[in-house]
Amino acid sequence: MARRDKKPLEFRNTSLGDALQTQDMAAVAFALRHGPTVVPLMKPGQRDNPLDVGEVWTFRDPNTGQVALLLFSDAAHKPATLPPAVALMPSASLRQFLGTHGEEITTVFFDIAGPHPMQATPADLIAALDA
Repeated sequence: MARRDKKPLEFRNTSLGDALQTQDMAAVAFALRHGPTVVPLMKPGQRDNPLDVGEVWTFRDPNTGQVALLLFSDAAHKPATLPPAVALMPSASLRQFLGTHGEEITTVFFDIAGPHPMQATPADLIAALDA
């Protein structure tokens, strides 16, 4: 029987938000390894399958063809112009995603619209997640 006083799922990683505020890559790496990251989705996953995160949305620049992955410390920081669905991506899933798509992705932006945006390469994130 489900409890009605259960807290709703929070789509945020407070440690990541704090690390972005200080622009400390070591703290960002720690936060990524020990907490989920909010990702925008093209298509949400199946509710009955906790392993199905959904289809992660990436931005392709129409002029250059370069692909950017946008990650967020809090769903509240995601611009309304992006697809509305989000997911919490655990560190292992983020590592797997970057391993699969890292050669296509040119850059990764954290909290691109603020309050404390930061940019990294997929290689930098893979190294941080593997540390």
